[in-house]
Amino acid sequence: MPHGEALDLACGCGRHARLLAALGHPVSAVDRDAQALAATAGQGIRVLQHDLEAPDAVWPFAPGRFAGIVVTNYLHRPLFGQIAAALAPDGMLVYETFARGNEVFGKPSNPDFLLSPGELLDLAGRGGLRVLAYEDGVVALPKPARVQRLCAVGPEFDLARARLETGPFI
Repeated sequence: MPHGEALDLACGCGRHARLLAALGHPVSAVDRDAQALAATAGQGIRVLQHDLEAPDAVWPFAPGRFAGIVVTNYLHRPLFGQIAAALAPDGMLVYETFARGNEVFGKPSNPDFLLSPGELLDLAGRGGLRVLAYEDGVVALPKPARVQRLCAVGPEFDLARARLETGPFI
């Protein structure tokens, strides 16, 4: 991920925010759950309690602000365009969430909360991002689930800096 500010969207208890801060990134961690945000707060992490799904919700970030954006286990389709727009032209997006087929493993099972086949690829394309890695399949850990994972970069990302390593995403 390029050096600069990172966004952990729907951060929960802040596992990714803490990792990004430990790597030297100033982090904005956003969630609607005040209790989760209290567990997230720490050095280098700015927390923001905000319900992005409220009917009157306003996206709180300027276009091109973040060097990196991490979204895991969260899906609210109306935000796709704003997430891509908030990424710096040389920034990196890492997105992982549940996909259709997860209903055989448990929750979430409502199709409204499951990605359709190729949906993350669509997000990247509509946002003008270049896909470095994409997966759509079943994972065993932390519990069995069907997920889609994507790592995409902005149009000005220096591809010579890209390193792909084997192993799970963060």
